[in-house]
Amino acid sequence: MAWILVIAAGLFEVAMALCLKGARGFTEPLPSVGFLVFAVTSFGLLSLALKNLDVGTAYAVWVGIGAVGTATLGMLVLGDQVSALRIAALAFIVIGVVGLNLAGGGH
Repeated sequence: MAWILVIAAGLFEVAMALCLKGARGFTEPLPSVGFLVFAVTSFGLLSLALKNLDVGTAYAVWVGIGAVGTATLGMLVLGDQVSALRIAALAFIVIGVVGLNLAGGGH
C-alpha cells in the first residue's frame, strides 16, 4: 500500500509541475490553484507512505516519477527539446531508482 501512495504522490508531482508551468509566475488563477492542490496532495501522500518506507528510497522514487514524468510530458506535449542525451539521462534516473529498490531500500 505504501508504494501505491508513493506512485500516486509522484503522479501528483507531475501534475503540480505542469500546473506551475501554466501558472506563468502565479498570474494565471486556475493553474495556480491546481499547483497548490496538487502540491499539498503530493506531499501528503508521500508523508503517509514514509510511515512504512525508508525515506531515501521513497523520496528517490517520488522525485524520479516526478522528474521523468514531467520531462517526458514536456517533450511529448509542451514542445520541450527532445534529444538522445535527454532520453538517456531520463533512462539513467529510472535505472537509479530501480537500483535503489534492488539494493534493499524498499520494503
